[in-house]
Amino acid sequence: MNKSFNYSSDFKTALELGRPPNIKKLFPNSKALLISGKYIDQAMLLKTKAMTIAANGRNSFIIRGALAAAQRANAAIIIEIARSEGGTGAYCAVNFWNIARLTNDFMNELGITIPVAIHADHFGIKKPEDIEPAKTEIVSLFDAGITSIAIDASHMPDAHNLLANIELSPYIPGWAGLETEVGEIKGKLGLSTDQEALFLIQGLNAHNIFPNWIALNNGTTHGIEASDTGINVELTSQIHRAISKYKVSGAQHGTSGNNSGRLREIASKTRTTKANVATALQMISWGLKVNDYGNAILDNGNFIKQKEKGVTEDLWADMLAYAKTNDLTGGNFKKLNLPFENKFLAQPKKIRDRMARDVEEFVYGLLTRVFNAEDTAQLVVDEILKNKSYDPGFKIERIESKNDWTKEKIMEKALSIPVDKGQKGDFDD
Repeated sequence: MNKSFNYSSDFKTALELGRPPNIKKLFPNSKALLISGKYIDQAMLLKTKAMTIAANGRNSFIIRGALAAAQRANAAIIIEIARSEGGTGAYCAVNFWNIARLTNDFMNELGITIPVAIHADHFGIKKPEDIEPAKTEIVSLFDAGITSIAIDASHMPDAHNLLANIELSPYIPGWAGLETEVGEIKGKLGLSTDQEALFLIQGLNAHNIFPNWIALNNGTTHGIEASDTGINVELTSQIHRAISKYKVSGAQHGTSGNNSGRLREIASKTRTTKANVATALQMISWGLKVNDYGNAILDNGNFIKQKEKGVTEDLWADMLAYAKTNDLTGGNFKKLNLPFENKFLAQPKKIRDRMARDVEEFVYGLLTRVFNAEDTAQLVVDEILKNKSYDPGFKIERIESKNDWTKEKIMEKALSIPVDKGQKGDFDD
């Protein structure tokens, strides 16, 4: 393993100063530099025109491969799991409550010295009744080692989205990375607008809530992308300009359906610092044929399993049989993760190693040739040493008046926002 800055004195100091309280409590003797998501965002902004991967660890091999790639690239990264993937109704064995432990163990085993944030993605609030139980669950996530979270109430009308974020804010540690979302991710219909984004960010600012990231519906979909329309770079740039004085970075969702050129544009022409990659990594770990940007290639609607890649041929046959029995097709193959994780782990070492290695090669290419994230690890270490803290603070202070953003005024302001949430569907991750 190529250790970019090894166990140097700077690294040891960063390890002592940079790990948040929950991480120190959980892993007192660890040499894994698990940090706040704030530092990841900050490093990409310092590099300029850079974003890093937020790798959805739907299985163990994805986490191992992404970590190895980041070490090679000397890049700070995010390991994440979405609520649908790893919440209380999970379809993956990796979940909100074990992802930090798995990542910590793999980092110590592999000698990984780059900084990593652990992100709870798409913590979905779909109706007001979801807010009260979320207060307990969010606390449990940080108890389990989460260092960054995305509150996704974008399924609800704009006023309720904002109010949900405000109500849940006290349950998120002030040192943690924070993502918010506007315009449920639904592809080309119901695209986000600058009015929606500005409404959300201004309202949060008035209540002393300063997100690191905002996720938009800027033309992407989750899962397997059937077309190549993809990210609307100009719309993204326009929205980022509209909220620029609030210093919020972009979180790009749905990257699996976008070619490398478009992703380079997102990194270079917008304020995006976080790029979620989920479906592509899953398919690659299984050994399915994908194009150069990780979108599955289909043959008459069927996935193409490559020999000598991913899982064994026998296990792939078992996966296909299970999918057929349970009527799983296309993107819903994601639901194979939970019933097959232990079968993945029971394969010969040679097979397990190649599953992680193929993920590593793909992620390394993204980090170095597409996202411009190379050498951002040292930027994080430098900032930790400069701040002498696990919390770099906020990028901005309150500039909006709280009196202008009471519940009543929020409801009134929201009435003037033209909005189209798009078609209904399964868009959780």
